[in-house]
Amino acid sequence: MKNLTQEQWSKDVGEDNNAVILDVRTEEEFIEGYIPTAINIDIYKGQGFLDEIEKLDKSKSYYVYCRSGARSAQACALMKQQGFENAYNLMGGITDWDGEIEK
Repeated sequence: MKNLTQEQWSKDVGEDNNAVILDVRTEEEFIEGYIPTAINIDIYKGQGFLDEIEKLDKSKSYYVYCRSGARSAQACALMKQQGFENAYNLMGGITDWDGEIEK
């Protein structure tokens, strides 16, 4: 897992043809606003979260965020344990994000 600054994360997402943006907040948080193209898998679902990430393509690169960066760091660690090679945590989460937000 790599912790990336907002600038590096945004740059890498834009240049990576295999990029998937993953929002690990709750559905309620997601509905309030999310980074465009993000898919939502709530880390608080525990085994449900593990079941959902197991369905993902491990050859892709996952750019993971939450509200502040803590849950997404945890999600990246869990993904690494599940065999994901490329999981990148957005430091500061969506709270520090100054890019586009969809609702």
